[in-house]
Amino acid sequence: MEPAELVRRLVAEVWNGDGATAAELVHPRCPGLDGVGPDAVVAWHRDRRSSFSDLRYEVVDLVAQGDRVSLRWRAAGHHDGPFGPVPATGVGVAYEGATFVRVAEGLVRDVWSVNDLFGLVTQLGATVVPPADEA
Repeated sequence: MEPAELVRRLVAEVWNGDGATAAELVHPRCPGLDGVGPDAVVAWHRDRRSSFSDLRYEVVDLVAQGDRVSLRWRAAGHHDGPFGPVPATGVGVAYEGATFVRVAEGLVRDVWSVNDLFGLVTQLGATVVPPADEA
């Protein structure tokens, strides 16, 4: 399977799905939430869906070159469970991010993501306070 197709399946079946095919898509040493491998990657997305149960990701742009895939995505859902210290608000949220993937041995091997966490938290009505400067 080509890397771009693999990443599209990752979004559809793991990020937006139940993760049943994660072992077919994710390398055993791929980092995830508090561990490595397919189960850890699925755990990260289950954790996020515990805060936003109807969260869905949309691929906006995807570029593949060799073993690397870059994708820009949008996500939207309703905040119906605690998100860190923020209790459920019922608010609908939408935010964006970019994810960079390395494929090895026909599986997702590494994943790096950046997203608008500040924008997401602000939509929940939370205030973000930077730490005091100790200089």
